[in-house]
Amino acid sequence: MSISYLEDQLQPLRQALNTHKLYSVLANIEDVKLFMEQHVFAVWDFMSLLKALQNKLTTTTLPWVPVANPSTARFINEIVLGEESDVNELGEAKSHFEMYLEAMQQIEANTTQIHHLISCLQQGISINQALNKVQLNPETIAFVLFTFKIIETNQAHKIAAAFTFGREDVIPDMFFQIINQSKTNQDTYSKLTYYLNRHIELDGDEHGPLSLKMIEELCGDDTNKWEDVLEISKQALNYRIGLWDGIYNLITAHEAVEA
Repeated sequence: MSISYLEDQLQPLRQALNTHKLYSVLANIEDVKLFMEQHVFAVWDFMSLLKALQNKLTTTTLPWVPVANPSTARFINEIVLGEESDVNELGEAKSHFEMYLEAMQQIEANTTQIHHLISCLQQGISINQALNKVQLNPETIAFVLFTFKIIETNQAHKIAAAFTFGREDVIPDMFFQIINQSKTNQDTYSKLTYYLNRHIELDGDEHGPLSLKMIEELCGDDTNKWEDVLEISKQALNYRIGLWDGIYNLITAHEAVEA
C-alpha cells in the first residue's frame, strides 16, 4: 500500500467534504458565528491529536533519551512549532487555537461553551463528562469523542492517520471553500480570514507534505498498519462530514426561525 493508494481510496469522501452544502449557507455574519461556535471544538481537539503524536514520536519525559526515528520527530516538532506558537496578523506569538478565539471575539461569536469545556478539564473532569456539560450539536460531540477514542489507542500510526487524513491533508481544500463560498473576505472577518489563509499556507505547503511523510515512516512495509490508516482515515472524514452536516442543519434551522 502507498500514500497514492490511500488518497485514491479517500477521494470520494474528500469530494463530499469539498462540495458540502454547508459552504453555500455561510452567507452572513450570523451564519459564520454559528459555524465558528461549533467548529472551535475541532480547532481545540486538533491540538490534543498533535500533542499525542509528539508524546509518541519525541522524548517528552525525563531523563531525555534519543528517539528511534529523528526524522519523524523533526516532522512532528515542526508542525508543533507552527500550530502552538505561530504568529498572528500583528506578528505576536499565538497558537492557532488562540487565533481562532480572537477571530470569534472579533465578530462577537459566543465563546462561552469552549471556555466552559476548558474550565471543566482544568478541574480534572473527564472529556466525556465535560462534553456533557456544554451545549453542542450531537455531531460536534461525536467528532470530539472520536478524536479522543483514537488518541486512547496509544498507537502512533492510528493517531497519525486521524491527524493526517482527517485534518492536515484536507484543511487547505476545506478552508479554500469557506473563503470562496462565503463572505469571509469582508473587513469584519479579518482575523478569521488571516487564520484560514494561514492554515491554507502552512497545511498545503508544509504541514500536509510532512504529515504524509510521517505516515510512510510509521507504516513502513507493515500491511496491517496501512490498512489501519485507511480505515481510520475513512472514519475521520465521515466524522468531519457529520460535523459539517450538524452545522448546516443548525444554520438552516436558525434561518428558518429568523424568516
